[in-house]
Amino acid sequence: MSKNLKVGTAAPKFALLDQNGKEVDVGALMGTKALVVYFYPKDFTSGCTMQAHEFRNMHEEFLKNGAEVIGISSDSVESHKKFAEEHQLPFTLLSDPDGRVRDMYGAWGAGKIAGRVTYLIDRQGIIRMVFSSQIQPRKHISEALRVLEEIKKG
Repeated sequence: MSKNLKVGTAAPKFALLDQNGKEVDVGALMGTKALVVYFYPKDFTSGCTMQAHEFRNMHEEFLKNGAEVIGISSDSVESHKKFAEEHQLPFTLLSDPDGRVRDMYGAWGAGKIAGRVTYLIDRQGIIRMVFSSQIQPRKHISEALRVLEEIKKG
C-alpha cells in the first residue's frame, strides 16, 4: 500500500539499478548529501524529456548547493541508458520496474498512473519538499532549487 510522504518525515531507504546496471544504494547516500529524487512517468515522452533537460541544464546549480539528482521511473535499465546517452544526462536514472519504490514514496498520479513527483531530502534523510505536478515538468526543478537554497541559508 502506498503512503503519501509529507515534509518533515524520514525518507524511505532503497536500492535500485541505475542506467549502467549498477546497484545504487540511495539509503547509503542519505546523510552524506542532499538528494533530489524525482519520479517521472516514462523515458522519451515529451514532458519527461523536457523535465530531464531542465534537470540537466541546472545540474551544476544542484551540485553547487550540495545535492545529487536522481530520476526514477519504471523503464528498464536499457531504456534509461539510451535516454541518458541521447539527452546527455549527467545524473543517475534508476529503474523501478515493479513500482516498489514509487509505492514506498506514494508517487502516483490520479487513478494509479505513474506520477511526476519530486522530493528534496536533506542531509539528515528528512523530506524537506514534495512537489507534484504532471503538467508543469519544469517547475519541479525551480521548486527544488528554491527549497535547497533556503535550507542552505539555514
